[in-house]
Amino acid sequence: MGYIDDIKRVGRDANPFFTLMGIVVDEFGDGQARLSMDVRPDMLNGAGWLQGGVYVALADEAIALALYTRLADNEEIATIDEHTSFIKGVNTGTVTATGRVIRKGRRVAFADGEVRSAADGTLLSRTSASFAVIAR
Repeated sequence: MGYIDDIKRVGRDANPFFTLMGIVVDEFGDGQARLSMDVRPDMLNGAGWLQGGVYVALADEAIALALYTRLADNEEIATIDEHTSFIKGVNTGTVTATGRVIRKGRRVAFADGEVRSAADGTLLSRTSASFAVIAR
């Protein structure tokens, strides 16, 4: 049984990071995924804003979940490169991350993601990533 099967069966509990961060799996399939998370005070940096690594991690998880929906049973992924642009800060509310597969080849996949405010859809960060596709 693979990761996608586990997510379908037990939801966020299939991923310990989702449980730790309070990430909710909203939807996934056909090369796309959407996750959401409430911003908590313990996620803020010293300046009072959502810590940048949280944006990156949330987008990375949405992107990876989207890519998992396109993998064959004998394939795994490993991140090669990832770049995030931070556009706007938040310190309260709920944020959503979407991931989308741009192209999945036999050896490399490309995907992107966005984190937005759930309240009004304001774009908060944009991430692009490339992954090695590894046959087991």
